[in-house]
Amino acid sequence: MIRIGIVDDHAIVRTGLRQYLSDHVDLRVTGEGGSGHDALEMARGGEVDVLLLDISMPDQSGVDALAAIKARFPELPVLILSGFPEAHYATTLLRQGASGYLNKECDPEEIANAIRLVARGRRYISPAVAEQLADSVVGHGGSGAMPDKPLHEALSEREFQVFLRLAQGETVGHIAEALFLSVKTVSTYRTRVLEKLKLQTNSDLTYYALKNGLIQ
Repeated sequence: MIRIGIVDDHAIVRTGLRQYLSDHVDLRVTGEGGSGHDALEMARGGEVDVLLLDISMPDQSGVDALAAIKARFPELPVLILSGFPEAHYATTLLRQGASGYLNKECDPEEIANAIRLVARGRRYISPAVAEQLADSVVGHGGSGAMPDKPLHEALSEREFQVFLRLAQGETVGHIAEALFLSVKTVSTYRTRVLEKLKLQTNSDLTYYALKNGLIQ
């Protein structure tokens, strides 16, 4: 029996997933939550074998929640289930420790299969994500040239976290407090992010994030 925790801020999504998964004799939902804090508490409680985690949540993004969970419970498989297309987030989150990435528009059976796979300690890579990963290693046409990739994929894990928070209007001071960093350190990350994304202001960061579907 695989114990599953579902973390999504929409109750209707949690209900639908719970009802669907209950039809599988080897799967059982043992925890539900609607925030990053709930996800961390579920991991801490040891009541789940696999965590299904949404990215966009009110108190803490799934990106931050993933980082916190993997720092404390590196062996717990976290399967990202998001409304964002794979192209926007998948490779970044896999690099940060996610065991797999699924779009909410996928076939429900794909979710069940992914849960079983990551519960065995493996990673779930969809065909779309596999193509992305392959493109990041080899160029198109075998020429060795790297394909055009979104600039944000060049950001480090911490830079990406700071970028998303700045794009959503958080102040440097608030980010420093939330991530347990100094204001000076966050300011340094902000400078790096602006340089890597070839932007100048926080408003530019917001526009970039919206245009690329990184925030809603």
